[in-house]
Amino acid sequence: MTTEANRSRTAGIDRRTNETNIKLNFNVDGTGVSEIVTDVPFLNHMLDLFTQHGQFDLKVEAEGDIDIDDHHTTEDIGICLGHALKEALGDKRGIKRYANVFVPMDEALAQVAIDISNRPHFEFRGEFPSDQVGSFTTELVHEFLWKFALESRITLHVIVHYGRNTHHMVEAVFKALGRALDEATSIDPRVTGVPSTKGVL
Repeated sequence: MTTEANRSRTAGIDRRTNETNIKLNFNVDGTGVSEIVTDVPFLNHMLDLFTQHGQFDLKVEAEGDIDIDDHHTTEDIGICLGHALKEALGDKRGIKRYANVFVPMDEALAQVAIDISNRPHFEFRGEFPSDQVGSFTTELVHEFLWKFALESRITLHVIVHYGRNTHHMVEAVFKALGRALDEATSIDPRVTGVPSTKGVL
C-alpha cells in the first residue's frame, strides 16, 4: 500500500527546443546527490548547492545556444525543474506546504519563503552589486527563479536583505531555496490528506 510517507516522489523531464536540449531527473526525497552538466558553470555550482542543501537528488544534462548567451539555457532549466517538482509532488498529500528560511553567507543574508499553493507567483526583493559573476549575468537569477515558480505552480518570495559580494548573495539564495523547498515538501505525519481547507492544491 502506497502512503504519503512511502510513495515515490520523482520525475523526469525531457525538453528539446530550437534553443536548448535538456534532460532532467529530480527526486524530492533524495540524499543530496547531484550530477549537473551544462554549459553554464556558475549555474552548475548553484544547482549543486540547491541539491545538497535540499537533500534532493538532481541530474541535469543541458545543451544550449550559449554562443548567444546563457539566457535560454538558464531559463529552460528553471522550466524543467519546475515541471519536475510539480509532477513529483502529485496531489501534495501530507506535505507541510509552507516554509520560511534565512541563510547567511558571510556578509550576505538571503530569505526564501514558499507556499506550495498551486497558485504560481514570484516576488523578488534585493539588488546585486555586480551585473556579472564570472561570465554569468546576475539578472538570470531572477529569470531562473521566476520560471521555476511559474512551472512548479508555487508561491515563491525571495529577499536578499544585504550583502557586498554578489557571488555570496546568489549562493545564499540557492541554499535558502533548497532548504525551504525541503521543508515545504516534507511529509508531516499530523497532516491527513491535502493541507488546505479547499481539500485540493
